[in-house]
Amino acid sequence: MKSNLFPIAKEGWKFIGFSALAVIIFSILDLDFLKLLSFLAIFFFAFVFRNPEREAPSFQNNSVVSPVDGVILSIEEISNSEYAYKVEIDSNYLNVAVLRAPLSSSIKSVNVQRGSRLSKIDKLMRKINEKTEIVFEDKEAHKIKVVHTLGVSFDELQIAALEAKKILQGSRYGVMVNGITAIYLPQNFRLNVTLGNEVKASETLIGYFS
Repeated sequence: MKSNLFPIAKEGWKFIGFSALAVIIFSILDLDFLKLLSFLAIFFFAFVFRNPEREAPSFQNNSVVSPVDGVILSIEEISNSEYAYKVEIDSNYLNVAVLRAPLSSSIKSVNVQRGSRLSKIDKLMRKINEKTEIVFEDKEAHKIKVVHTLGVSFDELQIAALEAKKILQGSRYGVMVNGITAIYLPQNFRLNVTLGNEVKASETLIGYFS
């Protein structure tokens, strides 16, 4: 996981580069309409892959922040021996796509599953769409699981998180353009968000381990 401090995430450079090349080619061929579309595509990809600096608020120890920008889609109690709550966050093309670590921790596991890119309203979306499951564990053995599921998108899930590596809260570890993120939390967790809340990666407090 390397620092990515450019204003545009490196995952977007190829799209911007192809669009810029298309502008040059269509200019040579004197195809003004296609040149305009390619020029607009540069701005579109620059917006989608924007990579703003975020000042992490000073939360107390044992805090968990949002790993993505978006809106709280659902909050559920689940019957699971390891996790008791599931919080889902809906991210779309207007949200910053950069993913950030929810807590200072070591990465226990990373499981990438390539698949479809069905619409979020499709019942099969959560089952067969492309997804990545990451388990984070802090120094006090508090563990959470984050599952990123891609929706309709022109790009695949880009994950730079590596198993057994340590990561600081708020650090960048990937990019997801349009998808749903599920955060699985243990019984000893106190939630700080409600349904419909707008959240920002590394800035919005999801809650605390008690």
